[in-house]
Amino acid sequence: MPIDYVKRDRIGLVTINRPEALNCLNLSDLEELGRVWLDFIGDEELRVAVLTGAGDRAFSTGADLKELIPRLSSGEIRVPQTMPGFLKNVDCFKPIIAAVNGACLAGGMEILQATDIRVAVEEATFGLAEVKWGLFPTAGSTVRLTRQIPFAWAMEILLTGDPITADQALSIGLINRVVPREKLMETAMVYAEKLARNGPLAVQAIKEAVLRAYDAPTAQAYYLEAFLAQGVFLSEDAREGPRAFVEKRKPEFKGK
Repeated sequence: MPIDYVKRDRIGLVTINRPEALNCLNLSDLEELGRVWLDFIGDEELRVAVLTGAGDRAFSTGADLKELIPRLSSGEIRVPQTMPGFLKNVDCFKPIIAAVNGACLAGGMEILQATDIRVAVEEATFGLAEVKWGLFPTAGSTVRLTRQIPFAWAMEILLTGDPITADQALSIGLINRVVPREKLMETAMVYAEKLARNGPLAVQAIKEAVLRAYDAPTAQAYYLEAFLAQGVFLSEDAREGPRAFVEKRKPEFKGK
């Protein structure tokens, strides 16, 4: 299968599985990836996802240009405002961890920007080369990237099309950690298990507050924060957490 999707306890493991094609995605693959994300969002048992690529060469090199670009250039299809496979304009308030096992380029780099915590191998590279070929990164990079890393770095990546190394990506805050290849999935799973243990309503409300407040006026953002926080404090989980603290035991969150 080009997209492997395994549910392990409360964690969804998503693997782009086309290593022979550097994990690039054709239209049917993107549709399948979109279905996976929608299932993850809707599955009440899942609390966090880990996204990676198969093999040791590429996380993903994005969409299959031989299939997609001719259809866009001919006007057969238009650039969509919503792209579930890339989590573009799709509300996902559960956390997603990226385990970047190699080249993270073009659409792969765009998927990365939809994740929350990012771990990469030392050999990983990151880039958006579309401009070198007269193309436009259409899966959200012109919206997300300047909000995630310093403006000047974002513009260099977008306008030159040159890739950056894992160490550079770490230094500008694009990723969280660089680890040896043998530690990649172990590190990603440590993050995933830690997030899965936390109160799911709190985790999702915090992510929702952050995403919705991206471009909101300050007063509106504070109103949203208070609204989402109120829902968390009125939950059963918010009573269970302090009770477990007092009783010196691990909380048993129900997501209610």
